[in-house]
Amino acid sequence: MFGRERLGAGDWAVMALGVLFGLIGVVLTIGGGWLIAVGGSWYYLLAGLGLIGTGALLFVRRMEAFWLYLLVFVLTVIWALFEVGLNGWALVPRVFAPFVLLLLVIASIPVLAPARNRWVTPWSGRVSGKPLMLAGFAGAAVFALIAGVAIAATNRFEVQRALPEGGFSAAERASALQTGADWPAYGGTTGAQRYTNLTQINRDNVGELERVWEFNTGDIPEKFGAETTPLKVGDTIYLCSAMNVLIALDASSGLEKWRYDPQVSDDAIPYTAACRGVAYHAMTETAPEGDTTTSVDEAALSQRARLEPCATRIVEGTLDGRLIAVDARTGVPCTDFGQNGSVDIKVGMGDVIPGMVSITSPPVIVNGVIITGHQVLDGQYRSAPSGVIQGFDVVTGELRWAWDMMRPDITGLPPEGETYTRGTPNMWTMATGDEELGLVYLPMGNSAADYYSSDRAPAENEYATSLVALDAETGRPAWHFQTVRMDVWDYDLGSQATLIDFPVNGATVPAIILPSKQGDMYILDRRTGRPLTPVEDRPAPGGGVEPEQRAATQPYSLFHTLARPDRLTERDMWGMSPIDQMICRINFRRASYEGMYTPPTSDRRWIQYPGYNGGSDWGGIAVDPDRGVIIANYNDMPNYNRLVPREEADERGWYPRGDARADTGGAEGAGDPQVGVPYAIDVNAGWRMPFTGMLCKEPPYGGIRAIDIRSGETIWDRPLGTARKNGPFGIPSMLPLNIGTPNNGGSVVTASGLIFIAAATDDLIRAIDMETGETVWQDVLPAGGQANPMIYEQDGRQFLVIMAGGHHFMETPAGDAVIAYALPERNG
Repeated sequence: MFGRERLGAGDWAVMALGVLFGLIGVVLTIGGGWLIAVGGSWYYLLAGLGLIGTGALLFVRRMEAFWLYLLVFVLTVIWALFEVGLNGWALVPRVFAPFVLLLLVIASIPVLAPARNRWVTPWSGRVSGKPLMLAGFAGAAVFALIAGVAIAATNRFEVQRALPEGGFSAAERASALQTGADWPAYGGTTGAQRYTNLTQINRDNVGELERVWEFNTGDIPEKFGAETTPLKVGDTIYLCSAMNVLIALDASSGLEKWRYDPQVSDDAIPYTAACRGVAYHAMTETAPEGDTTTSVDEAALSQRARLEPCATRIVEGTLDGRLIAVDARTGVPCTDFGQNGSVDIKVGMGDVIPGMVSITSPPVIVNGVIITGHQVLDGQYRSAPSGVIQGFDVVTGELRWAWDMMRPDITGLPPEGETYTRGTPNMWTMATGDEELGLVYLPMGNSAADYYSSDRAPAENEYATSLVALDAETGRPAWHFQTVRMDVWDYDLGSQATLIDFPVNGATVPAIILPSKQGDMYILDRRTGRPLTPVEDRPAPGGGVEPEQRAATQPYSLFHTLARPDRLTERDMWGMSPIDQMICRINFRRASYEGMYTPPTSDRRWIQYPGYNGGSDWGGIAVDPDRGVIIANYNDMPNYNRLVPREEADERGWYPRGDARADTGGAEGAGDPQVGVPYAIDVNAGWRMPFTGMLCKEPPYGGIRAIDIRSGETIWDRPLGTARKNGPFGIPSMLPLNIGTPNNGGSVVTASGLIFIAAATDDLIRAIDMETGETVWQDVLPAGGQANPMIYEQDGRQFLVIMAGGHHFMETPAGDAVIAYALPERNG
């Protein structure tokens, strides 16, 4: 063949490998140069040059390719260990792909030798190739073992301290804030501790839990996310489907007793079709002695009440802005409530485009008054419908009062021809009631157009992102506590606040725990709003598009925070390979980031950390008052944001809800027009890479923590969620490794020392030992478990119930299953 060597298949394969190395090297070299130019690491440029050289040597099938790449790989490992130590998840993008390339180079050794069975070293003559190739594989195996140890170390966590010795007083443990056989309110009781004193399921037998019934609602809308937590009163379970179908089930068997469909139209769906729960009310002539809740067992009802229609009633809010009341026994609408069982809360709000006003959370009933807020669709109009809070008579549905923070003179419907003030902060999450004090506690959101503040009125600035206590009888504010000043980060208070009796100087004070999206937890005197634990004002960064609007300081809780103590750095960037990690590093360096409360910018992206999912979000916290422990699951992800000037937003075709050209299918904030202010908003929630779908921040992305109520100290902290349903390009990895995933939904705790929670994106429900933080039982759900579980007892048997409805925004599978678990029944 004209004196040339005939090329075999192996030669062609190695030459192709050389081309691949060269291409990767070119990408790393160009990107590495860019990263250096913006002040970042030199590694990627140097590694890129090394890969280009390796690729060239592979193409000509020279043994020096192995030695050069081995040097690159060894230096890569040294650099990775220098940056992140034995943090297994942080090592993955730094060394896994280079390790795979090393294996390919080792496999090429027979072709690289001058003779097929010889190996030429730089310092000696020829030696047998097979033993050295085996040695190369052995070295790779050693590295794989080290990497495995690093990953295992990432999945381990330590108990930092023991559970507190002794809980609160016996009187506190017997408080009406806790549940027994029933689960009569969304958070267990209106106090929202999410705690049960049932102990039948414990650490010794939890592994025997089995599914005892499953009920399918038959309701899976396109933008799914049921988020439902059922109630249980007497022998009946009450729940709502994603599209507000009310359903009653037999508590023992899960068989349907009745259903009522309020006929909510699909065009009423905001970002997500969600109904988190319903409210139960029993009308009694006199409440049982010592009872401080509106929800009582049917045995407590008077004889007259037991015979009257709607003596016990289920109340829900709907996606189209109505309150619905039906008979708890039959599901028939209560004709004495509004118009045939329905009240429209949008009366007085003026023009309301479908989907702009939705009730996604259960109302709270305090002393015969239904108090409700509502979700106002974010990011559409500065002149969005009002965030007015309203109180309705639980029997008649008559409007008892309204609180419009801009018009305190309006205590009912606005005068004819006027509306409640548009664009004011709203309350979309769950309120908390205290019948003894006659107060309702409202975690408030932000004004419409979350990311721009120049045109907000003083009252909006005063009450936005605050916990507001209203008099349940009159609707007048008693006090408020603000967690963010001049909020332009969508840090609305999403978590339901929790009532406790807090120990102070040997006594107890009626208190309320307020979690925030920033991760802070505040403990306040619920009578006055005065902090019972230290709060500190710290300097906040200025600048952005509204420098004169940014507050000089922001409040921080010194009791406890779920936020990481240090700010993000370039080293915290992640990806599936060095290439996308490098891209994330470049984007980090190019963005504006000054830590917490970095002001919004329009000339470049800014990093918001934590992002708008928290910290704590709507799942809230659980409290074990017997042990004095808070259980809090949380998210740990940034958002990557930019304010988009109006002209550019118009060019991109970002239209608001109600415009025929609007696209209503995107994630919250991802191209919201914010009509009425100079800027639209583009939020990359979680800061995801557009091609692979991987997140730019290294894991964990979510966790769960046990906290000592007395001191605020962490007892243990662990990632929540495995990697089994996560992976690049949306392909599940099925790896049972605790990566710590994003999570939505909360937990329930038991007197037997167990925590039950789903919430994560791995479609698992798990039981966690409260003492150690270890998972002691888990089961695979048929869909995502983005809901709070609940626990009850029926006929002497304890049940655990979870809604597996999935969530389109969390990208978990859709479903409509309500699933109950219990221990096996013992014969005899």
